[in-house]
Amino acid sequence: MTTGDQVVRHGGEVAAGGWRRALPAVEASVPVARAWARDLLAVWIVAPALDDVLLLLSEVVTNAVTHSDSGRSPDGRVRLRVALLSRVRGVHVEVADDGAAGEAPVARPAEVGSAGGRGLWLVSEIASAWGSSPRDDGPGRSVWFQVVE
Repeated sequence: MTTGDQVVRHGGEVAAGGWRRALPAVEASVPVARAWARDLLAVWIVAPALDDVLLLLSEVVTNAVTHSDSGRSPDGRVRLRVALLSRVRGVHVEVADDGAAGEAPVARPAEVGSAGGRGLWLVSEIASAWGSSPRDDGPGRSVWFQVVE
């Protein structure tokens, strides 16, 4: 378990460049984020990997909207970055928000009978690598993941 400004890294390579987009921190942005990523990546990666990317992107954006200060502010934003990996055929996705008081995001098993709580667990199970860190461009956190074909 980590707290504060620690960087959590579970494998993967550092991805540079890519495409960026900011969206309002509202639930309606989840399908917008998925459509944007699908349009960008459909020509770059095969369908099974693309499906994984879109599922995990939905989970991480939902977490940013639901659990961060971005989702609590009327003008809150989530910032997305999608980049192709350079050493292997795959994708790096990063979702930045305004953070929240308390610990860094941690993948935990969901409670039995719970309707939610599986987002980061899914990320940890499906992604090739994932992690979180303080944002470079202001207050808050970034959660990132990578999917390799």
